[in-house]
Amino acid sequence: MAMRPFFFIFSLFLLFPSPSVSDSATQFCSAGISGNDVASCGVPSPSTRILIKGGTVVNAHHQQVADVYVEDGVIVAVQPNIKVGDEVTVLDATGKFVMPGGIDPHTHLAMEFMGTETIDDFFTGQAAALAGGTTMHIDFVIPVNGDLVAGFEAYQHKSKKSCMDYGFHVAITKWDEGVSRDMEKLVKEKGINSFKFFMAYKGSLMVTDDLLLEGLKRCKSLGALAMVHAENGDAVFEGQNRMIELGITGPEGHALSRPPVLEGEATSRAIRLARFVNTPLYVVHVMSVDAMDEIAKARKSGQKVIGEPVVSGLILDDHWLWDPDFSIASKYVMSPPIRSVGHGKALQEALSTGILQLVGTDHCTFNSTQKALGLDDFRKIPNGVNGLEERMHLIWDTMVGTGQISATDFVRITSTECARIFNIYPRKGAILAGSDADIIILNPNSTYEISSKSHHSRSDTNVYEGRRGKGKVEVTIAGGRIVWENDELKVVPGSGKYIEMPPFSYLFNGIEKSDANYLSSLRAPVKRLRYQPTS
Repeated sequence: MAMRPFFFIFSLFLLFPSPSVSDSATQFCSAGISGNDVASCGVPSPSTRILIKGGTVVNAHHQQVADVYVEDGVIVAVQPNIKVGDEVTVLDATGKFVMPGGIDPHTHLAMEFMGTETIDDFFTGQAAALAGGTTMHIDFVIPVNGDLVAGFEAYQHKSKKSCMDYGFHVAITKWDEGVSRDMEKLVKEKGINSFKFFMAYKGSLMVTDDLLLEGLKRCKSLGALAMVHAENGDAVFEGQNRMIELGITGPEGHALSRPPVLEGEATSRAIRLARFVNTPLYVVHVMSVDAMDEIAKARKSGQKVIGEPVVSGLILDDHWLWDPDFSIASKYVMSPPIRSVGHGKALQEALSTGILQLVGTDHCTFNSTQKALGLDDFRKIPNGVNGLEERMHLIWDTMVGTGQISATDFVRITSTECARIFNIYPRKGAILAGSDADIIILNPNSTYEISSKSHHSRSDTNVYEGRRGKGKVEVTIAGGRIVWENDELKVVPGSGKYIEMPPFSYLFNGIEKSDANYLSSLRAPVKRLRYQPTS
């Protein structure tokens, strides 16, 4: 065993070769820890028994002062004054909150996109997540030439170096009988229960309405949740051409070419098509009042629509896109774009009142060199921002710290609701006996500052640079292992698990009855006498 730390560090050097000169600003240790020396990298605590004492245990609908006892990766007991024997690691959580680890429903790690690949892979991105209190994420599988199974297998390979639990959504980019069969195979054999349809990115990922309809019907039959990136791709293409004709080639052209009205239109269209098929719909990265209003109307009418804002849309505004320094402006380019002042506050209010249900990140990181691919044409700037490490801290400070939501609401929107929607609750998203030991200890009085020099992503930029806040994750436990403590990250490649997610979540409850009611209301076909013309 004495050889293990050396072997661990040596093996990671093989996994992560030294960065090139262009990456010198983002040197990180062999465990993926940005801005730290190799000596600070470690391995998880060998203890399989942990007692968290005296904290306020917070679940989505209840909180209490209690101890939490963990053994072999599972929560064994949650109650006051738990007594344990020797060989138990004891963590004092007095005056702090003990919560389920965050679940990020929307990430893109090791994704090939716009002529490059995201800088964070399934190790560095997950390491960053753990430092920020997120213990599971759900990434998007991109098909290989439209082949879903090949795409899934490719992502299985990419995720071998994972250090925390993860699941997959699968994107649909074309339609034929093979795709339909692959969807069934993935649901029944591979633990997939959601499929994403891009209504944007014309010429690459975008689907047409007829394909979307076929996909919605197939999702319904399989009990899988249909997800949409809602922007009108044809209109965006027109908007991009319009900006180029006006000589607007910088990052500001990105936002100008795809205004909120195009997000609102596509959101409305997707919602109506889902209603026509009578299947639940999940709208990813809701960035505008226009899209939020469509979701609010649908939910008020009783339609099962989930709205997912992301941290960047809740907290940032688009003024950065007009910065005269391209390297600054370009790092804020994502789709749909970060909107003007006012949209973020409206989205916060919608989240606090239940119009929107949970928070993701759309973590899709590219470094400054990659962003510079679009130096002379905003259409070539790789779309994406960071957020995996920052989400939990920023939402606590912005939403709980200002009194917009409670601590229980925080757990619901960052963890529990995601677990429920994707049908893995209460294994995930809860501090309950029998749940996985994915736990954070958050100190509401501790402060933090975000910087690209100290974050754990491989990116050399951070869209939240310099932001300070209150409420810090001081301990992260993933799978019963202490992986973040005393500002030290202790992770091992390959220690994460793929989490299968079964179909027919609670969102499908009542679908069959509503279908039956619809059929009985048709009063059709009408029996008519055949017309016999008289001679």
